[in-house]
Amino acid sequence: MMSIQLASLISDNLKIFSLPSIFLRLNNAVNDLRSSVTDIGNIISEDQGLTARILKLANSPLYGFPSKIETISKAVLIIGTKQIRDLTLATSIIRVFEGIPENLITMETFWRHSIACGVIARIIAGYRREPNVETFFTAGILHDIGRLIMYAKMPAECRDILSQIAKQPQLLFKVERESLGFNHTDVGGLLLKQWKLPQDLMEAVANHHNPDKALQYPVEAAAVHVADILAHALQLGNSGEKYIPRLSEEAWAKLSFQTSMLPFLFKQGLQHVDIAMQIILPSKK
Repeated sequence: MMSIQLASLISDNLKIFSLPSIFLRLNNAVNDLRSSVTDIGNIISEDQGLTARILKLANSPLYGFPSKIETISKAVLIIGTKQIRDLTLATSIIRVFEGIPENLITMETFWRHSIACGVIARIIAGYRREPNVETFFTAGILHDIGRLIMYAKMPAECRDILSQIAKQPQLLFKVERESLGFNHTDVGGLLLKQWKLPQDLMEAVANHHNPDKALQYPVEAAAVHVADILAHALQLGNSGEKYIPRLSEEAWAKLSFQTSMLPFLFKQGLQHVDIAMQIILPSKK
């Protein structure tokens, strides 16, 4: 049975942590068979900041297109409508979460870890020739989003949990469940469900610590699981977890990712994380 505290944690804060209106409009347009590439491009173009971020990403080494993409319409045409929708979510979600207590988490390090997870999951998806690598990218960025809800709305409880793992080596996500009856994966999965986001994103977020429980989208969950662990191992940011979670052998096997590819993944991942950070979360200095 779902914890009453968990259910109220989400329902009480849906208005505070709401998806950007431009994403909602874009999502409706993508799901409307009558919408054209021009319609979708026009929606994005209303937000100059979003337009700039997407064009910078499209022209970055993450894509490696041979010629420059100068307009949003061309980006939509080349990258794809659903892919652009996912990119919009990935590059806009950071603006939803403000006012998180700095004594619990440094937001720059949190987003660096999240973006690193997204980048690595995207590389894995590209290696597997998945049809929509942006789903993996977005799922990686969203994977710890439940922890932000907890930090914002349960600061005292989270502070106690962080203090506990500081005194005794334990995995944060396990202590969350032991102390509260749920953890950040439950919060994140339920939030995405309430936001009515695609099932593949929701399953990947809700099961990234237990990828074998993902029934419809096991590959997405496995990729985010592996990417999360590699981001921790490479010390790319931090969302509160002090130790590296154990790798699921089943998830690794499901991805059919050869160990010999790890040096390539590490090198490309490190390069692309810095690029993505500069575009999605530019320095305020």
